[in-house]
Amino acid sequence: MDVPLLETLKEAITAYTGLSPTTFATVVALALAGFYVAYGMFGGSSDYHPQQSSRSFQEEESQPLPPPVQLGEISEEELKAYDGNDSNKPLLMAIKGQIYDVSQSRMFYGPGGPYALFAGKDASRALAKMSFEDKDLNGDLTGLGVFELEALQDWEYKFMSKYVKVGTIKNPESAPESSATPVQPAESTQPESTPDDHVSQSTELAAGETKEETTGEDNKHE
Repeated sequence: MDVPLLETLKEAITAYTGLSPTTFATVVALALAGFYVAYGMFGGSSDYHPQQSSRSFQEEESQPLPPPVQLGEISEEELKAYDGNDSNKPLLMAIKGQIYDVSQSRMFYGPGGPYALFAGKDASRALAKMSFEDKDLNGDLTGLGVFELEALQDWEYKFMSKYVKVGTIKNPESAPESSATPVQPAESTQPESTPDDHVSQSTELAAGETKEETTGEDNKHE
């Protein structure tokens, strides 16, 4: 039974492909060999690249971070420069006016991270409300409820225990006061008369009048 089946298969190969059974077997073998070669070149390389990129990412994450640099007191505008877009600068974020170095959590607060909008800002209001709207990306706490303030307090405790404080945000109210001080001397250029001035003027007038009377009497005696 096997011999007639084999003969029938050979005749079918010749009829449908026009090739001899030996040639057909050779073509099939070459096709399989080419498939395995292509799979090794492309399929294997596609599996390799993610491992390589993952390895490079892990090496980058394992590199030690530079020690936090104390900035002291800076303005909110100056804080924007530390939003993570400049790799040469630390990644900073503020809560209730206190600035923390969050460089170790760049995957969260750095560019592309889920909390990247908070970097380089005082995000107290946004954290209290768990909001990602631009209008809440500030340190204004007015109008917040009890639960929102408690949520913000939890965030502050977390930052205090995990990150290093590197500075504070300048109080914007101090700027108008300093700018108004030079104006005071200009307003005082026109001295106002005081009771003492009136007394002095009265004394001078009295002295003048006495002098005139004395001069008049001397003229009379002459």
